[in-house]
Formats: sequence, structure tokens, C-alpha cells
Amino acid sequence: MRALIIGCGRAGAELANRLARAGHWVTVIDVAAEAFDNLAPDFRGHAIEAEALNRDVLVNAGIREADCVATLTNSDALNAVIGHLARTEFHVPRVVVRNYDPRYAPLHEAFGLQSVNSVQWNASRFEELLVHPQMPVIQPIGDGRVAIYELNVPVQLAGIRLAELAAAGDAIIAGVIRQGESHLPSPDLVLEAGDVLTVSATAEGAARLRVRLGEGA
Repeated sequence: MRALIIGCGRAGAELANRLARAGHWVTVIDVAAEAFDNLAPDFRGHAIEAEALNRDVLVNAGIREADCVATLTNSDALNAVIGHLARTEFHVPRVVVRNYDPRYAPLHEAFGLQSVNSVQWNASRFEELLVHPQMPVIQPIGDGRVAIYELNVPVQLAGIRLAELAAAGDAIIAGVIRQGESHLPSPDLVLEAGDVLTVSATAEGAARLRVRLGEGA
């Protein structure tokens, strides 16, 4: 995969390092040369010091051949504009932009761009771990009405069959970890205390499971 990353701050550099280590072709653009110090010593991609809003810079960086573009600058406007160009003018198949300030999320929505907001995600993750330690949200899906949860099976659920947890139809068990080994779920699996379940559920389904865990709705 050929990836073009705009912005080499901590988030952009971490993404670039991960993709490069996975064997992908990676080019990073940043206006500040010192930003490339965030890249790992073993980074084998390309680093370009330039203004990414310049069309010629994007073309020379390989945007026409890119399979994906990620814009991770601290400017929501810049991320939106470059993301829009990548998608509409250069027809890049996958474009994801950083939403740096949650107040500007409507800007990315207006451009029809898929965005990631680390502030909201971090706050949501902290909230779940603090308020619902037995069943925190691991990943929201789409508009958040369905999410992926991690359920640590307590003593009071030991001995019931896996199918009983999803009896209402608003929760699906996606995986089971038992003693460090992951397994595909079987409806007849009898739960043991200490099992860890990956659960896809609606907010209502998660609330019902939390009641069973004794956390309350």
C-alpha cells in the first residue's frame, strides 16, 4: 500500500512509523524540518519538507499513485481542504483526516470526510474505564449507537452459556479470551470467571449487560 501522510507531529509520525514497519510505502510531508525528528530512527519512508497545500508538492509526493491519504496537522481547515483535494481531484480511494478541535467536526462533515478526533476518543476511553471498569468501550462504530465493548467475566456470570448474554438480540459476542488464548465464540460455551469477551452491542444492550454485572444502568 502507498500511503501519503500530511503532518509529522507525534500522531502523524506514529502512524508513519507503524505503516512503514508493516512494509507499506510511506511519504510524510511537513512544513517544519524539525517535525521529522518524531520519526523513528529506522523509518524507511520518504520525508518532504514543504507546504502540503501546494498542488505541485502533492503531485511530486506521489498523491496520484497513493492508495490512501491521512492528514494529521493541527489545522482542521488545512486537513479538510487537503482531504477534499485528495478525494475529489486526485481520487485517492481512502482519505482520513484528523479533527483536532471537536468544535470544527462539522467542517469535515460538510466535506463528507471520514475523520478521527483523538480528544473525544481519549475522553470517552477515560470515562469508560473510570465509570464502567468491567465493561469499557473499546471502539465506537459509526455514529456511536453501536460500539465494541470489552467484558471481563465476573464470578456472578460464571457457569452460564455464552448465548444467554446475547439473548435479547442487541449484543453479539465476537471473541473470547481464556487464559491468554483467543477463541471464536460458540453459543454453548460455558463462561468462566476471568474470561474476557469482545462484545458488539447497542447502548441499550450494553446497559442491560452492565445491570447483570451489578454496575447499574
